[in-house]
Amino acid sequence: MQRYLLPLPLLFVACSPLTHEPRNLSDLKAEVREYAENGTYEKDLAASVSNSKAYLTARAAKGGGNLTVIFDIDETVLSNLPHMKEADWGYQPKHWDKWVAEADAPALPPVRDVYHHAISLGMKVVFLTGRTEADRTATARNLREQGMGTYEKLILRPRKGTSPYLDAVVFKTNVRKELTEQGYTIIASFGDQESDVKGGYVEKGFKLPNPFYKIK
Repeated sequence: MQRYLLPLPLLFVACSPLTHEPRNLSDLKAEVREYAENGTYEKDLAASVSNSKAYLTARAAKGGGNLTVIFDIDETVLSNLPHMKEADWGYQPKHWDKWVAEADAPALPPVRDVYHHAISLGMKVVFLTGRTEADRTATARNLREQGMGTYEKLILRPRKGTSPYLDAVVFKTNVRKELTEQGYTIIASFGDQESDVKGGYVEKGFKLPNPFYKIK
């Protein structure tokens, strides 16, 4: 039996040249939203401070004068998730300023518990934030309404446009240095940015998770 081979259509696949395209922004936003909403963020946050109260208790037992704990504010003791979700994970200065002025950011319970533990040990608490002096009144009210109204100092950055307006690492390192020179013994610093735990002038840093934004 004679067989005939029918010609098959030729398929041409266009080969794209090698590119450096990053991962799609929509996919990344979806991953961040899932992380924030499926309970993983809360678990990671609690894990990041899980041994901090034991550390503070042990450090208090060693003694020393003016034992001080520093807390950042945003994504450390207060959560901006409601605002970030509404803004689709973007940053719009006017909308951010409005959110801060409302003073409705909820507390992050695991870190608030650490705050109360430090207070119970007789330690001084300093809030050191990247928020500016323009936000002082609203920030103080937000802290007070979330059960964190007792503290030694609330230190904010100078208003934007004033000099010097330093980047976060330099600003926070300088503040810790000044506090040390004033006689405070900074035994711990809690924050979601590298600037909260790097730069020295602190005995131990506790870095909290934050896949939402990075401050330099």
